[in-house]
Amino acid sequence: MEYAVECKNLTHYYGKRLVFENMNFAVRRGSIFGLLGKNGTGKTTTINILNGFLTPAGGQCLVFGEDSRSLSPATKARMGFLIEGHVQYGFMTIKQIERFYAAFFPRWNREPYYELMSKLQVTESQKIATMSCGQRSQVALGLILAQDPDLMVLDDYSMGLDAGYRRLFIDYLTEYARAEGKTIFITSHIIQDLEGLIDDCVIIDYKSVLVTMPISQFQKEFRRYAFSVATPGLKLEKDDVIRNVELIKNHATVYSFKSQQEVEHYLTGKGVAYQHLQESPMSLEDAFIGITGKY
Repeated sequence: MEYAVECKNLTHYYGKRLVFENMNFAVRRGSIFGLLGKNGTGKTTTINILNGFLTPAGGQCLVFGEDSRSLSPATKARMGFLIEGHVQYGFMTIKQIERFYAAFFPRWNREPYYELMSKLQVTESQKIATMSCGQRSQVALGLILAQDPDLMVLDDYSMGLDAGYRRLFIDYLTEYARAEGKTIFITSHIIQDLEGLIDDCVIIDYKSVLVTMPISQFQKEFRRYAFSVATPGLKLEKDDVIRNVELIKNHATVYSFKSQQEVEHYLTGKGVAYQHLQESPMSLEDAFIGITGKY
C-alpha cells in the first residue's frame, strides 16, 4: 500500500502542555482523509507538522515518503495548502491573482480555476477585496486546483461559509479529486459536511486518539443505546465497552462499539436496573459527538 501521508508515534507539546502523544495514522493515495476533533485538540498543529511548518516533539511525519522536517522542493510542489480563513491578496483582481500564482507552479492548469470562477458569475476584473467570504473561499479552492497538486491539505475550509458555499466547495472538490485521482487531507468543524465525502478518518480528543478507521466502518460499528433507569444518578464510567455516557434524570444514553446483547450483558453485570434499552440510528455528526462528548 502506498501512502501520501504517514504519521508514526507523533507527539507534540506547546510549552509543557501535551497536545497529542504517539498518534499514528496513514493516508492512502487517492483517498479523502478526515482529521476530526473539537477545537483545540491539535488538528491545525498536525497540519503544520505535515507541511513542515512545525517540528514535532517526537515521532515522525512522512509525506510521499519524505520526512516533513526536510521536504524537498519537488515534494513541496506536489502539495496544495488551504489555511483557515482563506487569506488572499485583496488588492488583486480575479485575473491578477491567477497570473501571480501561476508563476510559482510549473504544473499550473488555469482551466479548473476559471471554470469555478464562472460558477460564481464574477468577472476577471473583480477585486478579491470586494468579494464575500464564500466567494473568496472558491477563489482559494480554484487556485489550489490550478496548482495540480497530488496532495491537497485543507484546514477548516468551512470557516465563515454559509450552507450553499460549503456545498459548492465540497461538490466541486470531490468531483475534481475523484476524477484526477488526487489525495485530500481535510479538517472541518462542521462534521455533517463530511458525511459521504471522506473515506478514512482519525478522531482525536485532548491528548489522545479515539478512532482510526474507514469512516464507513465507524458509522456501521459505533452505536447509540438509550434506556431508562429506576432511579436518577446512575454511575457509569467510560471503558472499553462504554465509550461515552449521557445522563438526564432517569434517561441514559450510552455509546459503544459493542452489540446490543453485549451492552445489555455489561449493564446487568454492573448491577444496573435498566428498562426499554433500544439502539437509535446516528448521523456522522451524532456519532462524532457520541465519541468525543458534548463538552
